[in-house]
Amino acid sequence: MHTNDPSKNRQGLNRRQFIQTSATLAGTALLSPWALTNVRAAAETPPVRTATDQVTLGKTGIKLSRLGFGCGSNNGRIQTAQGKDAFVDLIHYAYDHGITSIDTAQAYATFDLIADAIKGLPREKLFIQSKVDGQPADVLAVIDQHRKTFNTDYVDSLLIHQMTLGQWTDEWKRVMDAFDQAKEKKWIRAKGVSCHSLPALRASTATDWNDVHLVRVNPQGSFTDGESSAYGGPRKDIAPVMSEIKAIHAKGHGVIGMKIFGNGTFTDPADREKSIRFAMACREIDAVVIGFKSRQEIDEAIERVNRALREV
Repeated sequence: MHTNDPSKNRQGLNRRQFIQTSATLAGTALLSPWALTNVRAAAETPPVRTATDQVTLGKTGIKLSRLGFGCGSNNGRIQTAQGKDAFVDLIHYAYDHGITSIDTAQAYATFDLIADAIKGLPREKLFIQSKVDGQPADVLAVIDQHRKTFNTDYVDSLLIHQMTLGQWTDEWKRVMDAFDQAKEKKWIRAKGVSCHSLPALRASTATDWNDVHLVRVNPQGSFTDGESSAYGGPRKDIAPVMSEIKAIHAKGHGVIGMKIFGNGTFTDPADREKSIRFAMACREIDAVVIGFKSRQEIDEAIERVNRALREV
């Protein structure tokens, strides 16, 4: 039914005008130089980095949390001192706070506890790194034992453990070949080495075999690589290690820093803060692992890493 009531026409027109005017003003605001400047600035502002970001490990395409849980303090005895249940609880606490990376080894006391520790956690969101010691007679069987022990189909990163010799790539060739076979079988996603001397680290840099390097690094030079194979000893000049890390990164290999807290000797909070800031300022280091024994240590490390990333 049609109406000629002028008041109703005026009301309808006013509503249409209001809608059109609002749309025009909104469009104008979006197109104004001030608005465009702010949109552009927001797009160009890099996201805030955090300890629990999922970062890419070199050119492997594998993701892991920037801060990882090291399970090898005093060969894992620190992590297991309070028993299995406490260790499992600590891994779950770390995961609940965004730490998805776990570093262990065949020789650690934590090795046999990993399956229980990750039970109930989504496997696809975890990064599990382990290490093979020595030159076992059947390397493939040892790698397969890792999978069975962890109750998982694959290990994300498997390393040859604690190399000290400058010619290790020649003497460990049989082990390296078995790692290649395991990668073809999809038992492992990435392969690499952890080094405990500068000669071994230089050899690791020179080879293209590695996907991943686990490198001892802190600015104090405590328990970092030197010319000898001494595990600890006097504090060393960190510059040669940093030179190798930069060369490794330039080749697209993944770099994970360890001994960030000087093998647990950095009891002074200032030392821990200095080391965290040093590692976070080095863009060639993809991620770090720290050995935790309590929830408080996890909280502290996350806080220190987050603060360092905001300020570097």
